[in-house]
Amino acid sequence: MTNALEPSSQYAAADAASQADRTAPGQAPAPWQHAPVWDCHVHVFDAAEPVLPGHYGVTTNSIQTLQAIAGRHHVGHLVLVQPSVYGGNHRLLLDALEQSGGRHRGVIVAAPGLSAGTLDHMHELGVRGVRVNLVSPVGNEWRPVESMLPHLRRLGWHVEWYAKPEHLPTVIRLHDAWQVPCVLAHLAGLTARDCADAPLWRHMDALAALGAWIKISAMYRLDAEPPYRELDPLLRRLGALFEGRLVWGSDWPHTSLPGDRKPPYADLWTAVQRVLPDQLQAILAVNPLRLYCAGA
Repeated sequence: MTNALEPSSQYAAADAASQADRTAPGQAPAPWQHAPVWDCHVHVFDAAEPVLPGHYGVTTNSIQTLQAIAGRHHVGHLVLVQPSVYGGNHRLLLDALEQSGGRHRGVIVAAPGLSAGTLDHMHELGVRGVRVNLVSPVGNEWRPVESMLPHLRRLGWHVEWYAKPEHLPTVIRLHDAWQVPCVLAHLAGLTARDCADAPLWRHMDALAALGAWIKISAMYRLDAEPPYRELDPLLRRLGALFEGRLVWGSDWPHTSLPGDRKPPYADLWTAVQRVLPDQLQAILAVNPLRLYCAGA
């Protein structure tokens, strides 16, 4: 398995045939001039794959479609996060990683019973973390992580949380004991009204002290509307507290939104560009290497 962590023209070429991105003709593709750029939170789907009942239905959104869309915007590296509706069936994610030739990374669902050999194979394909989802109707709990801790430490993997602010004390307690890296998706679930919540920010201070990472992703899940200006103070405060440990993700293909409300890909980093321009290159291209490629 090679670690092909350099940009390729194949994605931009493939994107010429893609009709999935609604970016306006003539719109500047991105606020940077060179790759590699990382999209650190995406999902892939196959409508033929069985899903867990009780949550959303899926349509096919393949790695090829995503690479085409991302390639137009000089995004050459993706972090594939296991969708909650597939539970512990990681076939699609692992197939996509295998097709990428080492270019992309993955985050699986924390599940008991995964052997050392299975985890080693996943690591070779590009998996670098396990996900705990405390929000979705078919999410998963944190207890299976404990049986995986020796392997997580051995492989250098992290635990990614999709959580709400009320879960943060538990996250802090566990990571203080676990001593593995912590990643909080979707701005740790914070909204604009949380920006002045002093007790909550004591939790955020504790997470920063533990070395936690924040994904700037899925701002439409946080009671905000494009261009998300109501989140500017929150993003500014997180940028100061977690500088060097911020990454960006599109949350493509935006499963929580109906088709007519799915945002154009090019709109999804504008808040970062507006609020944290001095950190933009680090968030998009430098920090992801530290989180997902340390030790290759």
